[in-house]
Amino acid sequence: MIDLFHHALRLHADPSRVVVRPFHLAWAGNGGSRTERLVREVLELDTAATRAELELVLKDFEARHWQTRRVFMTRYDEIEEMLGLDGSEIGDEKRQLIGAYFCHEYSYAAAALMNPSAVPHFDQTGMPEGSLRILMSLRAVGEGHISSVAFREGIITSKNELKLAPEPPFATATDAVGQDEEELPEGEITVYRHRDSTLSGTVIFPITAAQSKGLEDLRLVKFTHDDGSAEWLGTYTAYNGSAIQSELLRTRDFRAFDLVPMTGPASRNKGMALFPRKIGGQYMMMGRQDGENLFLLKSDTLTHWEEGEKLLTPHYPWELVQIGNCGPPIELDEGWLMLTHGVGAMRKYSIGAVLLDKEDPSKVLGRTCEPILAAAHEDREGYVPNVVYSCGAIRHGDKLFVPYGVADSSVAFAFIDIKVLLGAM
Repeated sequence: MIDLFHHALRLHADPSRVVVRPFHLAWAGNGGSRTERLVREVLELDTAATRAELELVLKDFEARHWQTRRVFMTRYDEIEEMLGLDGSEIGDEKRQLIGAYFCHEYSYAAAALMNPSAVPHFDQTGMPEGSLRILMSLRAVGEGHISSVAFREGIITSKNELKLAPEPPFATATDAVGQDEEELPEGEITVYRHRDSTLSGTVIFPITAAQSKGLEDLRLVKFTHDDGSAEWLGTYTAYNGSAIQSELLRTRDFRAFDLVPMTGPASRNKGMALFPRKIGGQYMMMGRQDGENLFLLKSDTLTHWEEGEKLLTPHYPWELVQIGNCGPPIELDEGWLMLTHGVGAMRKYSIGAVLLDKEDPSKVLGRTCEPILAAAHEDREGYVPNVVYSCGAIRHGDKLFVPYGVADSSVAFAFIDIKVLLGAM
């Protein structure tokens, strides 16, 4: 195994990171729906009782969330529209209290924090030589084992230094303008970061029916289009509790995020990773179409993917069960560098690397015969033991910065000398 620089910083699951989410009472009961009954009973409270109940709620929760009263009012507006209420006849306190009854606190990273990817930040203002501002996505797992996408911003340097921007005290969820909260939408949707929320405090939750049980393993890449413009793209797995679907996140400003289902037979599998530009006039993707081998996929569009050609099969003992990618390929002078993961005996996950030809990625130029990262010692224990896994590394100078998940429980960071890595192939 080659020498790595392991940074001391670790990120862990944190049950204190909470957001306010809609609480649904959509099923029917005696005397109308439970929603109608609950609203009716709040409306029947006198002014003193209403004020006392609202003060109790605010005492418990106002210090834990950003603009709590506004969140309650926004939720009330959704209930008003659904039930056809006349808000002009209802005072502010009652409206806030009604909104509070239809919200709940959700700890989005209580169970696990894992499987990060890293890309260059869209804002490099003021960066000194040798430093790069980065943006990471993380898979956060909360109540009900539902996965969402969280972000962290930071800076790396050529001296193997890493400094993350602090998380704000309040996290906020993206939302979709005009969405009916009581109905899960289908197909493509756009969600928006709140105008006053930092990216490090933003969480993207499942919002469509296909995503209802999770947004898993976002593989971000800074994609350069033919006209030279940049767009940040990310493939992820949408999970509804029984079926999976690969989808594409698209953004140019990290304010608006398009969540786009992909079509074609390849999109019915997980673990797809996009090359950062077209090659030979086509978009290219790495995928694992059969759950065991790595395939090279080609397409004329970003959202439709047919079956590809088999590129790599398990070969070494540490990857005999299956192999897959650990994020989008990275362009070097020598070719396309792609991190891989392999599963060996006792379902132990390890990370390796391959080098693909720059003009024709179907040609494999090199491959590590030993893993460059593997679960060992303190990295073995966790929610899912014996796993190390990344959804995307980033090149900075002559180093590779690799954020990786440990036992589906925490996130660690390593720096690898690229020449040493290529020499090990």
